[in-house]
Amino acid sequence: MTIFDWLAFLGGIAMFLYGMHVMGAGLSSTSGGKMESFLEKFTNNPIKAVLLGAGVTAVIQSSSATTVMVVGFVNSGIMKLEQAVGVIMGANVGTTATSWILSLSGINGDNVFVRLLQPSSFAPAVAFAGVILVTFMKSEKKNNIGQILFGFGLLMIGMDFMSAAVAPLADSPEFAGFLTMFSNPILGILAGLAFTAAVQSSSASVGILQALILTGSVNFSSVLPIIMGQNIGTCVTALISSAGTTKNAKRAAFIHLYFNVIGTVLFVAVFYTINAFHPFAFLDQPATVMGIAIFHTVFNLITTAVLLPNRKLLLKLAYLTVRGEDKKDETDEIQRKYLARLDERFLSNPALALEQASAVVGQMAETAKESLRIAIDLLWNYDQDKADQVIAMEEQVDIYEDKIGSYLLKLNSNDMTVKDVDTHGMLLKCIGDLERMSDHATNILESAQEMYEKKEHFSPAVSEEMKVFTSVVLDTVEIAVETVKTKDIEVAKTIEPHEEVIDKISYRMKERRIMYLGGGECTPVIGFVLSDLNIDLERIGDHCSNIGVTVIEIAKNDYDMHEYKDFEVKDKNNVEFKKQVAEVEEIYRLPDPVVKPKVRSSQPVTKPEDVE
Repeated sequence: MTIFDWLAFLGGIAMFLYGMHVMGAGLSSTSGGKMESFLEKFTNNPIKAVLLGAGVTAVIQSSSATTVMVVGFVNSGIMKLEQAVGVIMGANVGTTATSWILSLSGINGDNVFVRLLQPSSFAPAVAFAGVILVTFMKSEKKNNIGQILFGFGLLMIGMDFMSAAVAPLADSPEFAGFLTMFSNPILGILAGLAFTAAVQSSSASVGILQALILTGSVNFSSVLPIIMGQNIGTCVTALISSAGTTKNAKRAAFIHLYFNVIGTVLFVAVFYTINAFHPFAFLDQPATVMGIAIFHTVFNLITTAVLLPNRKLLLKLAYLTVRGEDKKDETDEIQRKYLARLDERFLSNPALALEQASAVVGQMAETAKESLRIAIDLLWNYDQDKADQVIAMEEQVDIYEDKIGSYLLKLNSNDMTVKDVDTHGMLLKCIGDLERMSDHATNILESAQEMYEKKEHFSPAVSEEMKVFTSVVLDTVEIAVETVKTKDIEVAKTIEPHEEVIDKISYRMKERRIMYLGGGECTPVIGFVLSDLNIDLERIGDHCSNIGVTVIEIAKNDYDMHEYKDFEVKDKNNVEFKKQVAEVEEIYRLPDPVVKPKVRSSQPVTKPEDVE
């Protein structure tokens, strides 16, 4: 090979690797993170776990990426270690899909239809069609399809470049002599291991090997050990990603390693033992790309079939390698469990990372809701332990906001689809409103503490009114939390009528507070408490409204919140909205005001502004 052949070979590798990356990214975006979510939810059955691992890997075109995701799932507690075994095995099967795609480059013949199946014929057209879709189509779905087509075309063109560049090696006796040393299984396995560890992808290393095979000077005896070594080399990525994780996550990475090492050792022992007594004739024949695809698939299927029933052995080896248990802080166990979902290994897959962040936001919403419920209950039944609980929950919500916000900002630097960008913005807005709601819970707690310390309490009339007021607020918060967790637009639409009723009740409560102060129905202390509670409860309703509007506007791709509220939801001519408000008002109807005027000789009447 001349220097120009080497340059062409490097260019071919560059196009091949980039094409594989683009195609994988397009396939992953098209799936919308659904394949990855299946890994989390449907891995209790070992057979299903293998099939899901294979399916996800075939879609994202990388067993390393699948295994890294599994390490992240185990690290965050989403997936149990026992569930991870089947997925890891399936990833090895799924990675063979690439070798089958690349086997198209081995199609030969002079027939016009056969020639059309050759990459050199169809790849440029496929890449061109992909570029057209990416460049001129606004639809995200069509853009993703264009990405897949462009990546596939570029991958096959790169394969063609590599094959053409190494063609002179077919007549090189030095090259043939160099490859014969890989007929030694140990040397071949080590070579495949080292090369795959360097490029961090067994699919890529198999593709480059298939390009060399097209020279016709490489025998099966030299290639097969290299392929087996490539399976071991791909474990390096997962082992690196397990640094700084929990012990179980480290065990998942070692299960990947042990599965490939034991599978390779068993296969080599059986295969070469049989070959010693009954030599396989095909070993001395020139390797073909189709033959490599077949062997790659058969090898992984056999090792999976043998080791899946013996998966407990892999678990035992992992436990022997990584001993002990992670230290647990019982007081923070729930929070730790959820925050562990914000694993940075997921950031390379925005859809998956956003799914995990959404789950944590859902828990944040539940914590904020519970803190409000307890704080409001303290207005009637003060208990210091529960008061401390509200303070602890508010601190937890603050931590959630900080961790989720930081995670989403890191994710912001990655390529995201339009849908991902919308979800990203919605989550950022929601965590701000949820954090403010928990702040209002502590404000309500302070009001409860003031009443308890000053031995004050609501009069029967005020108590009944406050129960109605707090009831509508808590129910509205419940709807807002459900909206955060489900992203259901129809649920979100029911928030605004409730918030309108909250505003009306708040206004009436202000009027009644002045009447009650003047009539002696409540003391000045209770008057100030009611003023503070009015503000907090009304603003909680406002934050619920913000959450509802955010979810609706994201679904409609309409970012003008005020325009939505002013002209669509709160339109005075909107009959449906007025009907909904009336229905909510009927449920949360304030009792008739009770005022007992006191005769005050020559006492000045308290002005409303003084009370405020």
